[in-house]
Amino acid sequence: MIKDLHNKLVSGELSAVELAKKSFGTIEQKDEELHAFLTVMEESALRQAEAVDAKIKKSEKIDLLAGLPCALKDNMCVTGVKTTAASKILENYVAPYDATVVSRIKENDAVIVGKTNLDEFACGGSTENSAYGPSKNPIDTTRVPGGSSGGSVVAVASDEVVWALGTDTGGSIRQPSSFCGTVGLKPTYGRVSRYGVIAMGSSLDQVGPITKTVEDAAIVLSRISGRDELDATSAHSGNKPYEDYCVGELKGAKIGIPKEYLGEGLDDDVKAVFMQAVEKYKELGAEIVDVSLPHTEYAIATYYIIMPSELSSNLARYDGIRYGGAEDVEPQTVLEQYLDTRGKGFGPEIKRRVMLGTYALSAGYYDAYYKKAQKVRALIKKDFEDVFEKVDYVFTPTAPEAAFKFGAKVDDPIKMYLSDIYTVTANLAGIPAISIPIGTVDIEGKNLPVGGQLMGKWFDEEGILNAGHTFEINS
Repeated sequence: MIKDLHNKLVSGELSAVELAKKSFGTIEQKDEELHAFLTVMEESALRQAEAVDAKIKKSEKIDLLAGLPCALKDNMCVTGVKTTAASKILENYVAPYDATVVSRIKENDAVIVGKTNLDEFACGGSTENSAYGPSKNPIDTTRVPGGSSGGSVVAVASDEVVWALGTDTGGSIRQPSSFCGTVGLKPTYGRVSRYGVIAMGSSLDQVGPITKTVEDAAIVLSRISGRDELDATSAHSGNKPYEDYCVGELKGAKIGIPKEYLGEGLDDDVKAVFMQAVEKYKELGAEIVDVSLPHTEYAIATYYIIMPSELSSNLARYDGIRYGGAEDVEPQTVLEQYLDTRGKGFGPEIKRRVMLGTYALSAGYYDAYYKKAQKVRALIKKDFEDVFEKVDYVFTPTAPEAAFKFGAKVDDPIKMYLSDIYTVTANLAGIPAISIPIGTVDIEGKNLPVGGQLMGKWFDEEGILNAGHTFEINS
C-alpha cells in the first residue's frame, strides 16, 4: 500500500495535498462515531503535504513515507502540539520538543494528521480508560477496538490514515491490531528510541508501527529504528531496509507452537482459526514443531508487578506543578496540592496501578514481590532462549478471543488483564513480535478479525516480518 501510493505521488497521478485532504475528509465523515483522534492537525499537515508536492515538482527524490498521512498515539511528544496521554492531568500540556520517532518521520516528510486516543497513560486493553471517551471498533461499533493503542489502530483500520505509530508495553499494539484486523509490530526492546515518549513501564515500552500490510510495517520500522544518543537503552541497529527482507519464502523455516498458549481460556472459534493458520504455514513449507514455554503461566502475575512498579515511579512526576494540572486546586500545603491534583487528574485504572506498584516497591514487600517478579522474568526469558535454539519463530494466537463488547470487563480488572495473556511474554523477554490478521470469527452476524502472533529472536525483526509477509501474500 505504501509503495503503491508512493509510486502514484512520484508519477503525478496523486498529490500529497489530495491525499491529506482525503484523510481529513474520512476523519470528518467517520471520527465522530469512531473517536480515533484526540487532536487533528490539519493546518500543519497541509503545509507538510505542500512541501512534498513542491519537492516532487522539482524532481527531487522523496522517501517512501513522504506525503503519506499518518497518525501518532497521543503519548508521543510533537513540538507545539497537545500531548495528553488521554489523561486529565495533562489536559493542557503542550510539548516543547519532538520525540525521536517524530523527528525521524518528519525527516522523511511523512504527513502527521493528528494524535490518537489511548487508554490513559497507555494503561488498558480496550481504550475504555481514556479520560476523553473510548474509541470504537470500526467493524462493530458496539465492541472495543482493544488497547492501549486503540485510536491508532482504529485510524488505520478505518482508512483515516495510511499508517500509525503506537506503543506496546504488554500487547498494546498487537492486541488492538488483532481486534481490528491490522498488522501491528512490537520491535525488540531498544530497537526504537523511547525519547520523548511518555513513559509507562520503562523496561517494557516499545514504539512500533500499525499498518495494513506487513511490508508497510517493515517500511515504517526502517525509518524509526536505530541508535539514539538521547535514549541510553536504544541499540546500534539502524540503517536496515526491513522491507527488503520480505521475500515471501519460508521453506525450511522452523515454527514453534507452544502448548501453553492453546489451553484453558482460549476461545474455541479463535483456536480453530489459529489451527488453520498453522496448517497454512505447513503448506508454505515451514516445519511445525511443538515446543514448551513452561513459565508462561506466571507471565501475567510477573507483568502486573513489574509494570505497575515502573508506572508508579514514572507517574510520580505529575505533581500539578511541572506539567500543569493544578489550575483548579486551592493554595495549600505541597502535600495537599499533590494529593488533590492526582486525585482529580488520574482516572480509576491509573490509581489502581499506582497503588499496586507503590505497594510492591514498599519496604518489607520489595523482596517478596518486585525482586521475585524480576527473577521469574529471567526464567521467562530463558524459556525463549531455549526454544529459539530449536526453532526460528514462535507462533501463537495474539489474543484469547475476538473483540469484546463495551463494558464487558470494566468491573473485573483481572478479566481485563487476561486479555494480555499471550502478548506480555514478548515484552518481559524483550523479543520482537508481530500480530497479523489470520482470519475471522462470526459473532452475532459480524466477521470479527483474529490475529496470529509471530515472535522471533532478539533483533530478528526481518525474520518475523518475512514470515508474516509470506502468510499474508498467500492468504
